[in-house]
Amino acid sequence: MKHVLFVAAENAALPGGKVGGIGDVVRDLPVALAEAGWSTTVLTPAYGFLHKLPRAQKLQTVAVSFAGSIEQVQLYSVPGDNPHIRHTVAEHPLMSPQGPGKIYCDDGPHRPFASDAHKFAFFCATVAAYLTQPTTRAPDVVHLHDWHAALLLLLRQSAPEYRLLSKLRCVYTIHNLALQGIRPLRDDPSSLESWYPDLAYDSALVEDPRYRNCINPMALGIRLADGVNTVSPTYAREIRLPDNPATGFFGGEGLERDTQAAAEAGKLVGILNGCMYPGGKHIRGWQPLVRVLQSLPGALSVEPLVDIVLRRFGRRRPRTIVTSVGRITAQKVSLFLERVADDRVACHTDFTALDAILERLGDDSLFVLLGSGDPQLEQQLATVLARHSNALFINGYHEALADCLYACGDLFLMPSSFEPCGISQLLAMRAGQPCVVHGVGGLRDTVENGVTGFVFAGATPQVQACEFVQAFNAALTMRETQPQRWRSIGQAAAAARFSWGAAAQAYIRDMYTDGKEADYAAHD
Repeated sequence: MKHVLFVAAENAALPGGKVGGIGDVVRDLPVALAEAGWSTTVLTPAYGFLHKLPRAQKLQTVAVSFAGSIEQVQLYSVPGDNPHIRHTVAEHPLMSPQGPGKIYCDDGPHRPFASDAHKFAFFCATVAAYLTQPTTRAPDVVHLHDWHAALLLLLRQSAPEYRLLSKLRCVYTIHNLALQGIRPLRDDPSSLESWYPDLAYDSALVEDPRYRNCINPMALGIRLADGVNTVSPTYAREIRLPDNPATGFFGGEGLERDTQAAAEAGKLVGILNGCMYPGGKHIRGWQPLVRVLQSLPGALSVEPLVDIVLRRFGRRRPRTIVTSVGRITAQKVSLFLERVADDRVACHTDFTALDAILERLGDDSLFVLLGSGDPQLEQQLATVLARHSNALFINGYHEALADCLYACGDLFLMPSSFEPCGISQLLAMRAGQPCVVHGVGGLRDTVENGVTGFVFAGATPQVQACEFVQAFNAALTMRETQPQRWRSIGQAAAAARFSWGAAAQAYIRDMYTDGKEADYAAHD
């Protein structure tokens, strides 16, 4: 059985090991690979807590050269449910710089990525040292996920002590090109020359194309990997073009020359993420949502708002439940907050798109937004939603509540400015909830306008916001006046299938195989 090593920041197969979509992919793709005859080891940092999970066992200690010192890193095995999938975590205090349990750190605008880049540079050095241990059996493929794992490619390219890695096929998945992990080359504790002081590197190879004297791990991944993919076909095409802020187009994020070169070299492909489709029906209904709302932890600080909603609707279900679940970032919510000034939109000129949507929804219905992220955007959303009595903002994340919102909502909103793939729309569709989405990236690849949901576009952010409102209005009007057609769209959404099996076959065909067998062998 062939073997692939996943190197990633997240693993949703481990409790607490996920923040976003990377974790879902790292959990689900290995299951499909196992069904296709491949075994997988997933290696992530332990972040000070994953090595303490039940039945975790210490495997070995690896000596790692980093920042001028030799650090002793402990590797642990954490049991899973599938014998063909192994979960391994690397534990060291440097991998939890802001305390146990924090996968990503926030250093503020003056030192972006400082703690995370330092942590993941150390993690990559750990992976390199582990792979070159005499006792390590070499994988057939090393699959690196996003910028957090990209520095392994630089060590493979430029560090003599890791020269054996050059014989390993290393492939790279771009989950979100907008996050690139850029740091200085030197003169900072979190910089390339601080991490690897003895590394003789090529400046032209590592430098960011926009910021001189800075290393760009995302660019490194694209330049040095043997194969590169994005998590949807449309996103793979979009990132080959430059951004255009005037039109609201997000493309190569400054790396379009690198992505275009990768495409011309035949090593950039788009492979659509899948979705798990468990058996059984989703529990729909107002009362299950009520019970979850009543049991929300106090940390979410929504008790007064929930009480208002429950007093208002009680056991009577709102006429329409509109939902949205996702991170509160500019990517995800900017079009909600864009002001609409189009005569076609029945709202005041200075209202946001979200104001217009809530006015159209009406007082006998309910909009529920679940998410957290950028504090400034959270406050802007809270300000808009506070103007309306039919809106509830759960500022945080709660798995059971998310599941209920997918299952019992009537219409899901996902107006991302760009979207590498997206998982929320797939989960809503799986439960039979039609989605209103912006026709970009993976949203364009998964939602078919008028068939499984509603898709809008637009030449500028303001026009996109107006088209978003129009698409919402059209969807709501269809639900009110054409119930049979509405039901058919919900049924078609539930019947749509985006399988991990198809994704696994594409990874094996387009990423893991290069027409020759790697000659890297386990050393005795």
